[in-house]
Amino acid sequence: MKARWIALLAGSVFATGVFAQAKVDAKAAEDLMKKSGCSACHAIDTKIVGPAYKDVAAKYKGDKSAEAKLVTKVKNGGSGVWGSVPMPPNAAVKDEDIKTIVHWILTL
Repeated sequence: MKARWIALLAGSVFATGVFAQAKVDAKAAEDLMKKSGCSACHAIDTKIVGPAYKDVAAKYKGDKSAEAKLVTKVKNGGSGVWGSVPMPPNAAVKDEDIKTIVHWILTL
């Protein structure tokens, strides 16, 4: 009986796509963004020092390589895409946290 429940649960997880790609928990990702210091320069709807996250999502909509590019940019820093103000590197933020934040941004 226990094996059936495990098989049923595994099948439902696979069928809902959770196994293939975890859904973004927006609240957890937003909390992670704030904890990581990103909100000092970015907001969801308005430009602060850097662009609004919704503007980032719109700019990269349909770009299948966007997530990888943005993860690298957040980790290493960069400039020129949104103006002359550089984005400092975020080397202290864990790679997995950056991936979660970037994935969430691209869903906005």
